Amino acid sequence: MPLQYDSEFWSVLEPLVPVLSKREPLSLDNIKAGREAREAGMRALFDRLDICPEVEQRSYQVKATDGYIISVLALTPTVSRSDPGPCLLHFHGGGMILGSAEIQARPLAQLVSATAVPVFSVNYRLAPEFKGTIPVQDGYAALLWLNSKAKEFSVDPSRIAVLGESAGGGVAAGVALMARDKGLKPRLAKQILLYPMIDDRNMVANEAMEPLAFWKTADNATAWTALLGDQAGQPEAPISYYSAPARAPSLADLPPTYIEVGGLDIFLQENVKYATRLLAENIPTELHVYPGLPHGFEMIAPNITTAKKANENRYRAILGI
Repeated sequence: MPLQYDSEFWSVLEPLVPVLSKREPLSLDNIKAGREAREAGMRALFDRLDICPEVEQRSYQVKATDGYIISVLALTPTVSRSDPGPCLLHFHGGGMILGSAEIQARPLAQLVSATAVPVFSVNYRLAPEFKGTIPVQDGYAALLWLNSKAKEFSVDPSRIAVLGESAGGGVAAGVALMARDKGLKPRLAKQILLYPMIDDRNMVANEAMEPLAFWKTADNATAWTALLGDQAGQPEAPISYYSAPARAPSLADLPPTYIEVGGLDIFLQENVKYATRLLAENIPTELHVYPGLPHGFEMIAPNITTAKKANENRYRAILGI
């Protein structure tokens, strides 16, 4: 049976096809223009969402391990909680080469409004200007900072989870691996990985899926090359598994995990394989595959039935921290 979009999703997508079809592939030869175009598209999608006045925003400055200053956007309920509780350390999407916490502020505010769980979103450094493990190092520095500020933010340090979409899901997974390896205490409570970008070896297109995919295999190759250089995609290359978590030789001792991915996402196989490996290590793992939906489906069509169900599943996972 040929692959096809979910019918409800297609009803939303069809009017947008003329605009989306004009989108240029990402290129490292003109990264600035590519960033600006893709980020403008992301802003247009997120600006459709309601503003949440019950969620306040504040930016903090955090020193990375090399002394570089990164910013963390805190989104918290305006009504403070009396007892320490859970929180999310978030990493935005954007293929490791674009995006920001501020661009995703509206969907993050909706998450905070729905769950009353504060979010701290990290503006990790982007490729190609910053390569290798730097995004994950930034994320881990933010995690240490959040642990050190737990009392100030009314956070229970044993109930901190990492959350990320797409490239941010890859950073979140890398931070979880780094926290495990460094023996961080308290341990991370959970990792919530939304269609995470975790395997640089994903360089060959699925010919049946590619025409329906939103994040194309060529874009994936460009993004990984931006982060890892010419070694990206080479199975025997000495690439850190913090950058490409699917390369980790062991997934033992990682926190309970939530993973979701669309059935028309080029990350489908790497995400399902990662979940299977976690289960083989007896890590409590929840996996959702949404048939007929591409990468970032809930951004395009936030009001379709499956997008609402996906949000319900995410919120339930968050409330279980």
